[in-house]
Amino acid sequence: MIAGELAKRDRGRDMAFAAGIVCILAILFLPIPPLLIDMGLALSIALSVLILMVALWIQKPLEFSAFPTVLLIATLLRLALSIASTRLILSHGHQGIDAAGHVISGFSRFVMSGDFVIGIVVFVILVTVNFLVITKGATRIAEVGARFTLDAIPGKQMAIDADLSAGLIDEKEAQTRRRELEEESSFFGSMDGASKFVRGEAIASLITIAVNIFGGIIIGVTRHGMPLSKAADVFTQLSVGDGLVSQIPALVVSLAAGLLVSKGGTRGQAQQAVLGQLSAYPRALWVAAGLMFVFAMFPGLPMLPFMSLGALMGFVAYTIPKRQAEEKAQAAAKQAEIEQQALLEAKESVKESLKTPEIELVLGKHLASQFSGAQSDLPHRVSKMRKKFAQEYGFVVPDIKLSDSLMIPPKSYQVKIHGTVVAGGEIRPGELLVVVGDAPMPDVPGDEIREPAFGMKALWVSDVYANELKRQGFPPVEGSSVLLTHVSEVIRNNLPHLLSYKDMRQLLDRLEPEYKRLLDEICPSQITYSGLQAVLKLLLAERVSIRNLSLILEAIAEVAPHARRAEQLVEHVRVRISQQICGDLADGGTLNILRLGNKWDLTFHQSLKRDPKGDVVEFDLDPRLVEQFGTEASEAIKQRMAQVPSFAIVTAPDARPYVRMIVERMFSTLPVLSHLEIARGVDVKALGTIA
Repeated sequence: MIAGELAKRDRGRDMAFAAGIVCILAILFLPIPPLLIDMGLALSIALSVLILMVALWIQKPLEFSAFPTVLLIATLLRLALSIASTRLILSHGHQGIDAAGHVISGFSRFVMSGDFVIGIVVFVILVTVNFLVITKGATRIAEVGARFTLDAIPGKQMAIDADLSAGLIDEKEAQTRRRELEEESSFFGSMDGASKFVRGEAIASLITIAVNIFGGIIIGVTRHGMPLSKAADVFTQLSVGDGLVSQIPALVVSLAAGLLVSKGGTRGQAQQAVLGQLSAYPRALWVAAGLMFVFAMFPGLPMLPFMSLGALMGFVAYTIPKRQAEEKAQAAAKQAEIEQQALLEAKESVKESLKTPEIELVLGKHLASQFSGAQSDLPHRVSKMRKKFAQEYGFVVPDIKLSDSLMIPPKSYQVKIHGTVVAGGEIRPGELLVVVGDAPMPDVPGDEIREPAFGMKALWVSDVYANELKRQGFPPVEGSSVLLTHVSEVIRNNLPHLLSYKDMRQLLDRLEPEYKRLLDEICPSQITYSGLQAVLKLLLAERVSIRNLSLILEAIAEVAPHARRAEQLVEHVRVRISQQICGDLADGGTLNILRLGNKWDLTFHQSLKRDPKGDVVEFDLDPRLVEQFGTEASEAIKQRMAQVPSFAIVTAPDARPYVRMIVERMFSTLPVLSHLEIARGVDVKALGTIA
């Protein structure tokens, strides 16, 4: 039903448009009364003004792609009206200047002030401006635009195809761009030809006015017996009035054509483009205002116009920076509002609920109110902690998401890695934690607990005893420090889980060009990127920093052709970066070590099963010996921990991974080195043996 009505409406418009064109053609041949001439001339003026306004307000030239057709119709209408008015002037001009209608007579009186010489001068000036200035410039712009548009078509087509191949745009967008490209080339080509209409009309107007003047004088003198002076006056006024009525709309349409083709690649309305760019530089306005004030002071020049213009330009130059600042503030506020709205929508979306933060610190109700306020320095300290991890381990750990939950006790917290709770604890607001360890308890009341990060004996004490604790030699720790220390230790224990594939690729992208070439040589021909990630994860699992990534790549390149397993690559990498490992473990320049006794060295050596190539393929140690080794190692390690703050266990290279596998279950942070990893020049202090 609706489609049928639309089809009828379109057919009605088609018929009306065709009828209008036929009427214009009929004016060329049929005699038209003065009243219809007045209506036609008024229509011509209104149409020209409408064309100019549309040309001013469109955003880009292609939005008025029908301009060449409209220009042809408007030109044909003016020529038809000019022929019809010529017929009236020559046939009824002896009756007076109202013979061709009131529009022509009105223009002759108003513009010429009753003197046809003034009218001729004005008409010649209008024709000259239209023909030599506006139309010629617009024609040249359209000609050059058409040429460059046609030359640029192959490159633009290739750019569209490249964007489509890269997935930046879809097929529908590509078709739209191709259609716009075709329309642009057709538009400028049509404008190049359409400008010739106006130039031809200007020449035709000159011929028409000459014919009207001389033909009218001859007809008035010979046919109607008019005196020569009166005939010349009447027919000249009518002819010049007719020329002015046709040239003023032609000048307006020519101006519209010039505005349209000169718009070029500038988007937006003409007033926005022109005024926006002219007022974008306040200093230029200040200079122009100063020059106007100088002209106002010149003797002989009128002060008022120059002074007024200078004051106006100065006022505009003063207000522009304020307006620009307000617009920027409004744009920033609007952008922030849009981003906030998008963030809220994303949080509420189902897809957002599927995303799991890599590290999340969940706080209870009381802790959230204490640590999440504007006065809390917890976010700043978390940022500093991430920076410290980046410097220490060579990669940036993920953002730590702070959230609160009513599902946990108000004073508790949880640390989640990839959505799984891996640690938790309790912080008591208004109390301090005193780490006691094996020392005697301080002489203050408190609740005895285990420190959450390392499991050492500690005491929660009210903050009113802070000075007393310091006097007794027990430095108290505030709740936020306890929390961050625990989070830091959890991150250290989960470093391999936090090194994602994306993080590794970002590290590789920051390599120097020479090492990028080395990376291209070994990946993926000798080791895959996933295998390289596995090597880095194994290093981080033992808290070995990967900050010297270039040395690690060199070590992998040396052994990758002969060893494919990540464990074998890691052992070779550890030997190559032994200087770094020993430097990180040394205490005051001295590396404290605890050796395996001869008995256990021999036991582990005999438990390793090898293939014909000599590679270890199996670790076969009796469970009773594993239990015995664990007991003896635990006693020896605890004894040395009471003596020195840090040390490492040293064993044979082939047995090191398996000794580490047993020891880490009891002491997860205790490093295990091989003899080959003791760097040259390192001061070593042996603390004893496990025997």
